[in-house]
Amino acid sequence: MNVGSDQLVPVGKGNAQIFPDLVLQASDPTGKLLSVIEVETSESINKLEAMSQWRRFSRLRVPFLLYLPTNGLDVARRLCADHRIRVSEIWTYHPVGVQMRFTLVTKAILLDPKKSEKKATKHSGAFTRSTVTTASSKKRKEARSSALAQKRK
Repeated sequence: MNVGSDQLVPVGKGNAQIFPDLVLQASDPTGKLLSVIEVETSESINKLEAMSQWRRFSRLRVPFLLYLPTNGLDVARRLCADHRIRVSEIWTYHPVGVQMRFTLVTKAILLDPKKSEKKATKHSGAFTRSTVTTASSKKRKEARSSALAQKRK
């Protein structure tokens, strides 16, 4: 855990070290990085935070999980879409009495690249962009290729 100014567990090397709130590592001797988690408050959900931290966490080759208060969900979604930040999961939290309740809001679904047609990634906001191959785009490609073939003759 990296709480406040106590930065104990870095991710990355040298000057590229970053300190997410939670770092999940394998318990074996390799200590392989499994995922990073960033927990935000209503005050810390802003453009500066998204660009300086979320973007860097999303570029790591491990899942990036974002925990937000329920009232900050829409702003966080907009920031992620605007800055092309890939979030593996978004969780919201809110207090119920003395307990905190967590709710999974968005989970990124990875597509099989071997399939001939890709479908849009299921998400509740624009966290990732995927190519959608439609019938009309296939027809345009075929028309272009046949026109080029006729020009060559």
